[in-house]
Amino acid sequence: MALTLGVLALVEAKPGKEAEVEAFVKGGQAIVEQEPGTRVWYGFKVNDSTFGIFDAFEDEAARQAHMSGQIPAALASAGPQLLAKDPDIRLVDVLAVKG
Repeated sequence: MALTLGVLALVEAKPGKEAEVEAFVKGGQAIVEQEPGTRVWYGFKVNDSTFGIFDAFEDEAARQAHMSGQIPAALASAGPQLLAKDPDIRLVDVLAVKG
């Protein structure tokens, strides 16, 4: 099956919380290793205070399982202490994949 669906999430750290947000993003890898439906997962840094995650899935059931999983729950819990504003989370369609 092709990877046709994704999630793009961008977060901005509060001043002084950049290292904690970076550690949070890196820590997400261990969580998604337990999600067989999350086929692709990238944690990345845009600049000193902006970080992101991109995931890709084969179907909507896998994407929804991820969206109701541990990472979004942890983000909702830790976000007020770590983030300058609400996360920018977008459900996206994957148009092309090099495979």
